[in-house]
Parts: sequence; C-alpha cells; structure tokens
Amino acid sequence: MKRITTLAAAAMLALAAGTISASADDCSGRDHSTGTVLGAGGGALVGGLASHSVAGAVVGGVAGGLIGNSISRSEDCNRHEVRRTHRSYYVDRYGHRHYR
Repeated sequence: MKRITTLAAAAMLALAAGTISASADDCSGRDHSTGTVLGAGGGALVGGLASHSVAGAVVGGVAGGLIGNSISRSEDCNRHEVRRTHRSYYVDRYGHRHYR
C-alpha cells in the first residue's frame, strides 16, 4: 500500500511540474493544458512502470508533460483555420493554404 501511495504522490508532483508550461501561444491564443496534462500523466505512468521507482515516474511525468505540450502546440498551429465568406482552409507552417 505504501508503494502505491508513493507512486501516486510522485505522479501528482510530475503532473504539477509538467503543467507549468501550458500557456497560450501566438498561433491561436488558446491554452494547451489538456495536452500537457495527458502527456504528464502518460509519461509518469510509463516512467514509473518502466523503472519501478518514484524517480522514474517523476522524470517520465515531466518529460511527458513537455512533449504533450509541444505536440498540442504543433497541432494547433498547423491547423489554425482561416474562414472566409464561402471557403474554409487552413494554413500550414510553411504558409501554404489547404482547402477542405
């Protein structure tokens, strides 16, 4: 029981540390905390299971949070939609328009 409590505390610490960088960006102005939280939780789970230690869970949680935030920002910026009167398209990171 003590081991589960320790792993849960480490996961919460990793989750808190991983969500620090979940601020809005310049592409859309939206918050990316969902991607950060999911990444931190998954990273803590994988890190704890792979290393069988609290330190592995903490490192996995922080790394997962940063990676989840980065992926969330990338997807948001790549699919930033621009709506016109009768066309809808998005502009990728290279400035090319993709019509739907």
